[in-house]
Amino acid sequence: MLDLLRQRLPDYQRTELPLALPEAAVLMPLVDAPDPRVILTVRSNSMPTHAGEVAFPGGKRDPSDKSLLMTALRETEEEVGLAREYVDVLGQLSPLASRYGMKVTPFVGIVHPDAQLQAEPGEIDTIFQVPLTFFLDETPELSSPIDFFGRRFRIPSYYYEDKRIWGLTAFMILDLINHVYDAGIEFDVSHWPADREQ
Repeated sequence: MLDLLRQRLPDYQRTELPLALPEAAVLMPLVDAPDPRVILTVRSNSMPTHAGEVAFPGGKRDPSDKSLLMTALRETEEEVGLAREYVDVLGQLSPLASRYGMKVTPFVGIVHPDAQLQAEPGEIDTIFQVPLTFFLDETPELSSPIDFFGRRFRIPSYYYEDKRIWGLTAFMILDLINHVYDAGIEFDVSHWPADREQ
């Protein structure tokens, strides 16, 4: 499965997000194993945004970050203790706008199976892993279309054990599996107006 990911991700065509928003980045970490697993977190209930929600590790770009990739790797190490040398970054997906007004760029990385993870208790309540096959086998629940930053989306939700994986995190997963594994699940039901200001 990861061989196909390595083959097809370089052909991914990114779509720009023509909005002037503060920037953030996340890492979409997949454990290198015969049955690859997606690493996800449950954010602490004390966090000012996304409290108690499932998310990829990541956060807001710091002025000292030379790139958004550095942001994703730094925040991942801070939140879940994943050292950079254990991550092979394969590529970048299209940025998305969060409901908190952030422009979030995801990076896809393969994680060495020996990597040790440790939650930062001030930010992360739980670290858990979901088999990649779960997202390929399960069809997400899709909401009615909503208007969001000039586009129309159907919000996806997955239910894994006692956790709901939805919103931006589910969008990123769908974007990845639609491209790499031809999942064919449409969630963006609109396009940017051609005359929208850049």
